[in-house]
Amino acid sequence: MRINLASVFVDDQERALRFYTDVLGFALKHDVPIGEDRWITVVSPEDPDGTELVLEPSGHPAVPPYKEALVADGIPATSFAVDDVRAEHARLTALGVRFTQPPVDMGPVTTTVLDDTCGNLIQLAQYA
Repeated sequence: MRINLASVFVDDQERALRFYTDVLGFALKHDVPIGEDRWITVVSPEDPDGTELVLEPSGHPAVPPYKEALVADGIPATSFAVDDVRAEHARLTALGVRFTQPPVDMGPVTTTVLDDTCGNLIQLAQYA
């Protein structure tokens, strides 16, 4: 058994697609129209056949309060592994990304948290 898909609920699929590809650097895997929404997945360019991240529309009534509670408590919706948190923080800051937590060393992991512009906090983590 392996993880095939993971989802993040986004307020605007088009804005999310631009942010996750143009800013974070993921690669588009699928973009299929489904009624008013789309089935959009992105992957790491380092592992194009690996786990896909679904940019899931936030249309279900339970999603907005769930997302708002996570953001209010500073809880990231998901975490992405990076080789160098400080370098990614600097690169993304230069691109205008807003961070809610600067890089912090936490024993064997260094993390930072960013706002994905689509209603989520996303953690970047570097493992020692």
